[in-house]
Amino acid sequence: MTDAILVINCGSSSVKFALLAAQALHARLWSGAVERIGLPDGRMHAHDAGGAERDTRCDIANHEAALGLILDAVEKRVPVPRLLAVGHRVVHGGPDCDCPALLTDNLEDRLRGLIPLAPLHQPHNLAGIAAARRVRPELPQVVCFDTAFHHRLPRMAQLTGLPRAFADEGIRRYGFHGLSYEYIVDALRRDGVDVDRERIIVAHLGNGASLCAIREGRSVDTSLGFSTLAGLPMGTRCGDLDPGIVLHLLGDKGMSLERLQYMLYHESGLLGMSGISRNMQDLLDRPAEPAAVEAVDYFCYQTRRQIAALTAALGGLDRLVFTGGIGANSSAVRAKICAGLDYLGVALDSERNKGDARTISADSGTVAIDAYPTDEEWMIARHVHQILATRSSEKGISA
Repeated sequence: MTDAILVINCGSSSVKFALLAAQALHARLWSGAVERIGLPDGRMHAHDAGGAERDTRCDIANHEAALGLILDAVEKRVPVPRLLAVGHRVVHGGPDCDCPALLTDNLEDRLRGLIPLAPLHQPHNLAGIAAARRVRPELPQVVCFDTAFHHRLPRMAQLTGLPRAFADEGIRRYGFHGLSYEYIVDALRRDGVDVDRERIIVAHLGNGASLCAIREGRSVDTSLGFSTLAGLPMGTRCGDLDPGIVLHLLGDKGMSLERLQYMLYHESGLLGMSGISRNMQDLLDRPAEPAAVEAVDYFCYQTRRQIAALTAALGGLDRLVFTGGIGANSSAVRAKICAGLDYLGVALDSERNKGDARTISADSGTVAIDAYPTDEEWMIARHVHQILATRSSEKGISA
């Protein structure tokens, strides 16, 4: 019987999941997603380590039904894994959560209090926690926060410029995508990179996108701030925006708060600028359409501009790492972003960039450039494994 850890990532109408062997976390036994929760024609699709696929279509009323479907499928696998725990990605840990933690009632209450700070993510993360508890109440649950990697941002990188009273209330820059950045730092260490010495910028580019400046293995600044709207333009989110525009839309244009929020989160970014798609590859495939070209160019320009800005927080740059669905896979986007950064010592090797090389910088450059796939599920599973090991050790001592 294989001991396993189930990692889940809950969205509003989907649950992504991965089942990893507890003693060999890089062995992914099974992964997939349940989609269209609460909508007609729900679907669970998954594949195992051997590539065998499963596609189930049925009505899935809520997150509890989705978790039940996943766990039922896990229990029917051969060989049957013994589930040790469930690990959750939780977007916001607030000012007090600086590391993964075993879920308790008090912690869950604290996370519920953070819903106003992440209204489009936190409720769904909590729904996944509640659903897992109802379906398998005996399983320990571990929560891992996207904000934790940035918890010790320098004071200057936390501040917003608003009156001090707001900072005292927890309104500050938090940063997100921390599990991805943590994974990349770990992967660089495993590949022999001296992350404690190098000045590194990681570009997590996907439907959600951000940058992180890393020194001595720690986050010292990041493009995302108080919310997941800031920084780079994304699939459907606008990125940095003059707050005067928000005031204008609310006041002079008479837009409601609810309508504005929906537009900023769901109708902006690549989708809003192109009027075509939020998917980068869809836009790259339409070079004859000016709006698609402009949306791509704007994304790359803003990424290039903010990479340059983060070098000020680092005092230079030794390594640039691309990750995320776009960053790890789109050679065209990487080339567009790096073009014009030669004054920083950034030089891309065209052939390496188009191939499968991990390091894609030219020998003439002074900055190492890498393309790494990220694995947030593995990072969560490792945290779960470490917490379970600590818990077991403590029980052994107390006994």
